[in-house]
Amino acid sequence: MSTPAVRMFRKLEGLFCVYKPSGVHWKLVRDSIETNLLKGLNSSPSLPLPQEVRFLAHPSDTHPDSEAEAPKGLTLSAASVPVLSKHHLVTGPEFQHIRVGVGHRLDAFSSGVLVLAVGNGNKILNNLYRTRVTRDYTLEGEFGTATDDFSHTGRVVERSTYGHITQDKLDRVLAMLQGANQKALLLYSNVDMRSQEAYEMAAQGLLGPEGKSEPILTGLRCVNFQPPNFTLEVQCLNETQKYLCKVVHEIGLELRSTAVCKGVRRTRDGPFTLQDALTRNHWTASDIMHAIRQFHSLKRKKKHFHTQTKDPVLQPPEENVTTASEQTETSDEAATAVGRVK
Repeated sequence: MSTPAVRMFRKLEGLFCVYKPSGVHWKLVRDSIETNLLKGLNSSPSLPLPQEVRFLAHPSDTHPDSEAEAPKGLTLSAASVPVLSKHHLVTGPEFQHIRVGVGHRLDAFSSGVLVLAVGNGNKILNNLYRTRVTRDYTLEGEFGTATDDFSHTGRVVERSTYGHITQDKLDRVLAMLQGANQKALLLYSNVDMRSQEAYEMAAQGLLGPEGKSEPILTGLRCVNFQPPNFTLEVQCLNETQKYLCKVVHEIGLELRSTAVCKGVRRTRDGPFTLQDALTRNHWTASDIMHAIRQFHSLKRKKKHFHTQTKDPVLQPPEENVTTASEQTETSDEAATAVGRVK
């Protein structure tokens, strides 16, 4: 018979995401969530202790009317007593370790969506990242400064002017970078671009590199431009936060200036967005269980939708369905047209 803690753990198996704040290492986030999950599991009510039959010894009493006192002895009686060896104070916590997997990691400088997995959800997590999922980032940049690590916290190595930079010039540089990355995306796809397979993969958004490749930017645009500060939205594959900071640095060089990255924020990781991310106050077992339940329900809805769209029985093509009256009208029109030709 499974205990309430075991049943609760089965409900916790799956994927969820949290919001990692800036300045906190991802290992601390994982350890905090693991500790909270263990507290929630071990605080669940335990099963009543099993009973066992034991023979307990009692001193035998002499009858008051007896003329001669018989020697005192012990009397054995059967009794049902709890098995104290199964008590939680003896056995310790039921769960002493729980495996929490981490998806695409964020460094301490970055913040945003961090995907985690519990139990069998680690297998789902590995399958998710084999499907070439893209991630969205918001990058905060500042013109006029260059550092040794491309971030605003690094050692300053150069300062430059930025008054000549306009948003039109910035947009042209971003378009150039995006075009170069689109060519790299096609190069690493290992698919003939003139084939039907390439067309179908591109229509479904599955066109991407096979396995590990160089970081690729699939989308790049400026959403805020107030010199010297600017904000970029980036969609990418196989990236690191260090690479994204370097992209900001290269944009500054293309504009004949310098730039540093002031912040990296991940807004989407595959199917998970900021709206799905749990903040630090909600890293509890109950909130995580609710988030995992929402992920499973969304996954079932998507699977049901794809099944309906792919099944020709459920959705017959309208152009192939014709009524008898339409067929009669069509044949009459064809006969009239033939008569006119004659």
